[in-house]
Amino acid sequence: MNDQQETTTCIWIIDDDQSIRWVLEKAMKKASYRVKTFDSASVALSSLKRKDASLPDTIISDVRMPGIDGFEFMNQVHHFDPDMPIIIMTAYSDLDTTVQAYQEGAFDYLSKPFDIKEALNLVKRAVQKRFETSPKASSGEISSEIIGDSPAIQDIFRVIGRLSRSHISVLINGESGTGKELVAQALHKHSPRANQPFIAINTAAIPSELLESELFGHEKGSFTGAQSLHKGRFEQANGGTLFLDEIGDMPMALQTRLLRVLAEGEFFRVGGITAIHADVRIIAATHQNLQELVAQGRFREDLYHRLNVIKIHLPALRDRKEDIPLLLNHFMQQSALELNEPTKSLQKDVVDYLCSLKWSGNVRQIENTCRWFSVMATGNTIQMSDLPEELKSSAIISGSSSSSGEKTLPEQLNWTDLLQEWAQHQLNTGKENILYKAQPLFEKTLLECALEKTGGRKIEAAKLLGWGRNTLTRKLKELYSEPAE
Repeated sequence: MNDQQETTTCIWIIDDDQSIRWVLEKAMKKASYRVKTFDSASVALSSLKRKDASLPDTIISDVRMPGIDGFEFMNQVHHFDPDMPIIIMTAYSDLDTTVQAYQEGAFDYLSKPFDIKEALNLVKRAVQKRFETSPKASSGEISSEIIGDSPAIQDIFRVIGRLSRSHISVLINGESGTGKELVAQALHKHSPRANQPFIAINTAAIPSELLESELFGHEKGSFTGAQSLHKGRFEQANGGTLFLDEIGDMPMALQTRLLRVLAEGEFFRVGGITAIHADVRIIAATHQNLQELVAQGRFREDLYHRLNVIKIHLPALRDRKEDIPLLLNHFMQQSALELNEPTKSLQKDVVDYLCSLKWSGNVRQIENTCRWFSVMATGNTIQMSDLPEELKSSAIISGSSSSSGEKTLPEQLNWTDLLQEWAQHQLNTGKENILYKAQPLFEKTLLECALEKTGGRKIEAAKLLGWGRNTLTRKLKELYSEPAE
């Protein structure tokens, strides 16, 4: 977030305790946020519903207040604006209250007495989320849509374009980190429902005993801890799109309920007796093979066919390496915005090297790596020496695949840089005689590679290494104590 965004970002603070309002207001203003305070939730709601009101970007609300409590206030706000981040604050930091705060849609939970730095960090994260998801985010912000010029990504763009006038269900399949939620957001943004809510839920991240309430809501008093009516994700998404991530992990009982909603267009809240109509477009996603789960009896076949009307497969990053430079540039800019710092650049050899890696974590791993560069690299230009250790070692272990399927070491890898780092570490930790330790390891590594290449034929291995047969025999004795032939 840049300076201009920060000074125009508005935080609402709601608490009947004047001292709490004063402390938070002072801290937020010092952090360059605009602040508005309220001593009751009812006054805040009245202000929120005024047509000429300037909407907040994040709300901090106490739970226990006279009149409307924090949970009821949050439910009413989310009915008005489902994406509004609300930080719930209370002195009663027991497990039930904490669970209820998250269960009813709080962005996060702040227990009293709180640390000002913790409160500021929560607000910063909430505001960042607001700018990423809110349709009122300024056009100057970097787009969070899908990045890529590869044929595979262009095919996905075409599918999204073809579906732009449709309300049809879509199933997105792809490895973790490939950007399934971004595709779901793009499908929503370019659909007739674009001005209605987009609600996402990761079915694998919520305990099964809470998932039913999260999806369908619950009535007040329907179970222990249900202190107020809670509208579930289906109700929140009415008229819009509901994104069900990791649908393959949904329990069978809930699969049955979901199928009924999709077939009949209505559902009941937990503990409810009144049917609620749901006009919701479903976009589901999974990294699993749902057909295999159906065959194993772990996923309902009728639900699979209802979800799998249109299927979009997201390729792994290793299958679209031509997009890596674009992704690196995008996430380096995004990281700079988050840190409010100039964008760091990557040397060409670093980009070439990163393009040679497999990226098992896909786009999410690239995003995290760019954040690491932005925070940890000291200069404004990222060099090979700035790479985190896991990226250096992954190249040595896995390499990249050649056209014949053999693993080859990337040409961009400068192994002397790694040797230099090893030597510096040894010396900095007080080690001596490091050449005596390194030379046998160096020779042993080369010897093993040569023997593997020749299938154990020593004369051919000696030739590859530039040794005579006697030298190889002597080295085998020294390195492995192997008797001469």
